[in-house]
Amino acid sequence: MYTKKVFPILRSILTQDFHLAHLKFLPGFATTNDVQHMPSIRLPPQGQRTSICFSQIRCYAKSKDKKKEKGKKIPKVEINESQLREVLNFDAVNGQMQKAVQQMKEDFIKHLSLRSTSGAIETLRVHIDGSEHELQELAQISRKNPKTIVVNMIAFPQTIPDVLKAIDSSGMNLNPQQDGTTLFIPIPKVTKEHRENLAKNAKALFIKYRDAIRDIQNNNIKKLKKQTDISKDDIFAIQTQLTAIADKYVEEADKLLTTKQKELLGE
Repeated sequence: MYTKKVFPILRSILTQDFHLAHLKFLPGFATTNDVQHMPSIRLPPQGQRTSICFSQIRCYAKSKDKKKEKGKKIPKVEINESQLREVLNFDAVNGQMQKAVQQMKEDFIKHLSLRSTSGAIETLRVHIDGSEHELQELAQISRKNPKTIVVNMIAFPQTIPDVLKAIDSSGMNLNPQQDGTTLFIPIPKVTKEHRENLAKNAKALFIKYRDAIRDIQNNNIKKLKKQTDISKDDIFAIQTQLTAIADKYVEEADKLLTTKQKELLGE
């Protein structure tokens, strides 16, 4: 308030022989009573060295705490099935998302066990020329001993490269050895490294099915926005509900992942 008046006077004190005998500094909001009781500021006689100390005070206005509340629950979205059924195939959308979670659960059981079994190998899906087959449809599978699985590919030897590719991408951490039309698959020991690899593979499977659920969500939202007979408010409401449904299935998949990783890591 009165800073603009004070600093020019102080500068003149430093550069000139300027003597202030009875100088009073009054704030702009001072009352008459304040003026009567305001102490005088006296400076030393001319010629003497003057020492001036500056004290700066800042006053800040109080403001509301803008920090976000941690752990605050997101408002629950009410699902209006009748509204959804009017504009999309609700049962199909819901079923596709549910199927993705169920498929992930099955893959966890088949491909992410601490000790790979012949049962998991038998149901391994192999892609051949655009179609999908279980390995047991293409080969004879048996155990040579508790530590080795034997896959006899004599019936369909031309599919061996596809089978090897399927085994490599299965997440079971297997290293098959080929001898002619026969594959010998050693069962890896349960080491810390093996556990960690399986846990990483579990995360990879989760991401795969999480993205599948989001694709279902986004594809239906795109179709929805192309419809010209629906108001913007209704589109927004339906989009919010679709997102909430997808969130529910992603959360369910995430819980399955957490449980599976704890099991694999021995926690």
